[in-house]
Amino acid sequence: MRTDQSSQRNNSSGSEVSLDIPPNAIYNTSRDYIVQTEEENEKLNCCAFMTDRLRQLSANVFRKKTLYKRLPILTWLPKYNRNDFIGDLMAGITVGLTVIPQGLAYAGIAGLDLQYGLYGCFLGCFIYIFLGSSKDVPVGPTAISALLTFQTAHGQWQKAVLLTFLSGLIEIAMGIFRLGFLIDFVSGPVSAGFTSAGSLIIFTSQLKDLLGVNTKGDTFVDMWFSIIGDIHNISWNDAGLGVCCIVVLLAMRAMASMSFGPKEGKTCWQKFFSTLFWLIGTSRNAVLVIVSAVVGYYLLKTDIDIFRMVGYVPSGLPQLQLPPFSMTTIENSTSGELTEVHESFTHMVSNLGSGLIVVPLISLLENMAVVQAFANGKPCDATQELIAVGVCNVANSFVQGFRGNGGIARGAVLNSSGVRTQLSNLYTGIIVIVALLYMTPTFYYIPKATLAAIIMSAVIFMIQYRVIKPMWRSKKSDLIPGLATFVACLVLPLQLGILVGIGINILFILYHAARPRLRVETLSTSNDIKYLMLTPDRCLIFPSVEFVRNVITKQGRKCTLPVVIDCTHIYGADYTAAKVVSTMIGDFEARQQKLYFFNLQPRVAQVFESLHKDLTVLYDMNSLEMKLSGKEEDYSKL
Repeated sequence: MRTDQSSQRNNSSGSEVSLDIPPNAIYNTSRDYIVQTEEENEKLNCCAFMTDRLRQLSANVFRKKTLYKRLPILTWLPKYNRNDFIGDLMAGITVGLTVIPQGLAYAGIAGLDLQYGLYGCFLGCFIYIFLGSSKDVPVGPTAISALLTFQTAHGQWQKAVLLTFLSGLIEIAMGIFRLGFLIDFVSGPVSAGFTSAGSLIIFTSQLKDLLGVNTKGDTFVDMWFSIIGDIHNISWNDAGLGVCCIVVLLAMRAMASMSFGPKEGKTCWQKFFSTLFWLIGTSRNAVLVIVSAVVGYYLLKTDIDIFRMVGYVPSGLPQLQLPPFSMTTIENSTSGELTEVHESFTHMVSNLGSGLIVVPLISLLENMAVVQAFANGKPCDATQELIAVGVCNVANSFVQGFRGNGGIARGAVLNSSGVRTQLSNLYTGIIVIVALLYMTPTFYYIPKATLAAIIMSAVIFMIQYRVIKPMWRSKKSDLIPGLATFVACLVLPLQLGILVGIGINILFILYHAARPRLRVETLSTSNDIKYLMLTPDRCLIFPSVEFVRNVITKQGRKCTLPVVIDCTHIYGADYTAAKVVSTMIGDFEARQQKLYFFNLQPRVAQVFESLHKDLTVLYDMNSLEMKLSGKEEDYSKL
């Protein structure tokens, strides 16, 4: 390596590289580097390295700080007081009244019997109390998770429960290996496109209960072809009830935001009516279900059968058992006879396909959206949320519940209800257990159109059309992955659509990495010696280095001036970069044109010199001027 500030020393024990940066360097640059002798390298064998890493991991796991981080209940429970109890009790009951109708409705989206929606609403709540890092996350099925469950398990409860179990294990593994950063590859536009498309698919899927028509198919397009083909079978009674329920729900939703009197200095009556309207609006789903069940009961008792009812829902708690690792179904054979078809564990897993990857990723995305929305500036721990939600879903699979996580709608209800700690999940879970033990006979009389209206009135607000205008103003190219994800999720199964969106987004990232910006300037020294200064704005790695080389070579060929590459922003390089730099130096030497590297960090210089020893690196303007003027300075004497 040929530099004006470095020297190589040889000794009997081996070679040692010394990079001595002049103390009068103008630019601030990293001076830390690693010098390792061959003798030291021999000592660091693989077994010693693994032993050291295991020792560090073991020490880290059993530290008090780690224990408090992985069991957040140890942080807030010792400080628990009476005010916390009251706040959590009110918030837990309020969310519990919301969860019951939502659980029933989301089971319908997943293509499962309604009891499976409630099975996934209580055990996870209890576990999240111990492992959850956010007080605003009520664990349970969501509209998006229900839709993904339907498109992955295709309405078979055994596969839905197995999906809950396996996706939970994957989430735990992702948490252990700190893979929460993967959600960083799902950008805002991709997330908005996915959520909007999912909302339209959910809305369309509920037309079967609202209108009484068939909505077969896994994609938005297939569903609409099915609806159009069966449009003549519309049940006008169900349609009328469903539309009325949607109008009532939207009106009650508006009631929740009504406030009487001024913001401050309200009278007792104004506070009372404001609280009453908020409570009615927040509990609108439960109120509507109760009223419609009473109406349905009255109609059936008077032999007026004009609405399709939910029907029988088994009462009692589910039996604690292992998830189904095999299944047997009854299918029609080609001869018209019923035959038993057995599916092994491996066959079931292969049928779940990409859902095993997409479902945990979207679950983390949904969960972190809730945590971040109500974090109030506090740091969010994606790793802990992965572990918490993963354990919750593994536990849910032992009570035949389908998967769940935090939902932004329930999180908003929980936050506005005055929640204080994660203990609110206890009261929510108790409400669900009470419903399973004593209220399931009343579910028989709930019209299907009512549950469809509850879902449809909720998902229309998940369509994120408001992000289009800000994206257009800030960066128009962000609309491309967003719209591509939206279209892909409508014409393809949802789990494939989101993968398409992520793939397009990664292509944008790679293109940006492969096309760095270079500032080109013609500068002069104090002696009026002109030179060409080129400044890349980022590190040199394999996607971008060839582009940078072409630009430097092109600019260098335009003139005979010395070329100086300002490496201030080059904080990393790889083998490909070193190989290209070596070729570039050879090209400049063949043209007898000078090429200097200015302010190159020592560790990057070591990468470059591995393939080309004749490298000139400068660290201050004085040394640069002396080089350009043909003078030399011996920095080894400094």
